[in-house]
Amino acid sequence: MKYSRLTKEQFEELHQEFINFLATQSITADEWVGIKTNTPEVAEQELDVFSDLIWEGVLSKVVYLEHISPQQMHLFHCTATHMRLIALKIKDPEIDITTNEGYAWFKDNLMSDNVEFYTAKKEYSEDKGVDKFKLIQEGATITKGQLYQYFENLVSK
Repeated sequence: MKYSRLTKEQFEELHQEFINFLATQSITADEWVGIKTNTPEVAEQELDVFSDLIWEGVLSKVVYLEHISPQQMHLFHCTATHMRLIALKIKDPEIDITTNEGYAWFKDNLMSDNVEFYTAKKEYSEDKGVDKFKLIQEGATITKGQLYQYFENLVSK
């Protein structure tokens, strides 16, 4: 398995897609019940293959990722050949930007000495899907990139 198995809730949400997946392999509903009962290891393999297919589809469309922790914000732009990073670090340990109050402070003090900006560029490894997946496993979320674009405009001035 390349990524991770979908959760029970994700499988339930993708029920119709899973049925279609089984149909592409000429597996009927009755046959699926039999596979689960008689050869659970084959059923597990099918679940893993389906999970990887779903992850491949999702990761191929990811353009922006964000990872926000109490004192840091990592904003990623995933291009065709590399990732660009804008990182912000809060130097005051009392400030937690994951709270409403901390984020309000952050917006008001963006250009103060208590906020450091960093930028970086990193080429993908041999598999950019795995690179993106690792960031998601570490807590990044897929976004539309509004924060990245906002800070890119600030940093480029």
